[in-house]
Amino acid sequence: MTVRPVRMFGDPVLVTPAEDVTDFDRQVRRLVKDLTQTLRDEDGAGLSAPQIGVGLRVFVFDVGDVRGHLINPVLDFPDEAEQDGLEGCLSFPGLYYDVKRRLNVVASGFDADGRPVRVVGDQNLARCLQHETDHLDGILFIDRMDPQTRKQAMRAIRKSDWAGLPVPAVKVSPHPVHGLIR
Repeated sequence: MTVRPVRMFGDPVLVTPAEDVTDFDRQVRRLVKDLTQTLRDEDGAGLSAPQIGVGLRVFVFDVGDVRGHLINPVLDFPDEAEQDGLEGCLSFPGLYYDVKRRLNVVASGFDADGRPVRVVGDQNLARCLQHETDHLDGILFIDRMDPQTRKQAMRAIRKSDWAGLPVPAVKVSPHPVHGLIR
């Protein structure tokens, strides 16, 4: 397991939709381990592959006593209930703002061995699952803010000590991707 650097706001990989995982192989299992170790090191609730520069639909989560990972997640919402609350992001260190999300979610996907996984969450777990799935779609939590909050967040970003740091190059795997899992 390797702790990988977390990409900061401004890195193009964060706003690029990630590709589906098609091969559940050693590389995917290694990616899940690296994401898990990086999340622990950062003491976060969730971390997506794009946040460490990998454009694949994979994320890990650790909320309360529920932890795990999802590959190629799809979200369903059992009702219309919403929640409003503070949300942060490891790609925006130190910044927390109110973001409206759905209160309840059912996330379906696969584990690193290609077995189906289903996670049912409410409150903070639901918030995390939505936040991380957004990352896989190239959507950032600032995109979910109301205009006034987004302006406030952008001012704080410009003043942050990490704003404007050089963006590391995104590494593309030299290995071909075959097949498609749906």
